[in-house]
Amino acid sequence: MTNQSTMDKLIEMRLTTMADAFRNQLADPKFREVPFEDRFGMLVDIEYSSRKNNRLKRLIKNAGFDQPEANIMDINYTSGRKLNKELIRRLATCEYISEHRNLFITGATGCGKTYMACAFGMEACKQYYNTKYIRLPDLLIDLEQRAQEKELSLNQAVIQCLEYAVKAMDSEE
Repeated sequence: MTNQSTMDKLIEMRLTTMADAFRNQLADPKFREVPFEDRFGMLVDIEYSSRKNNRLKRLIKNAGFDQPEANIMDINYTSGRKLNKELIRRLATCEYISEHRNLFITGATGCGKTYMACAFGMEACKQYYNTKYIRLPDLLIDLEQRAQEKELSLNQAVIQCLEYAVKAMDSEE
């Protein structure tokens, strides 16, 4: 089997990152000295990392965050906000999701609820939970449309909407 045939098969199996890495290994004379098992391990690691990164990008894109740049590490803990840093750190582990618990963020208009919801949603995506950001009025419209289009009861429409492990709902402001 020729190297080109191997690369073609990798591409056909949708292992394009591995095929590119294999091509790079063949072009680099330093890799001739590296044992086969190590070279193969590097190829697998590159493909694995690429797939994980692509999955994360897809989860973040599909979540539809209002503020995709939101990050738990950037939360402002100034004294007037009365935020519990330890609680936020614990919530950022996303244990509440695996325990099937809900997270409610409340506060005055403009206090950062949307930012925090997006930040917690981003953490969920980073742990590969299927996540969706949606404003409450949009959710209600979506539920009504699903119920009408598919002749479902409201309860059945709600069940269809529960396809996400995390659903970050935001009130209309």
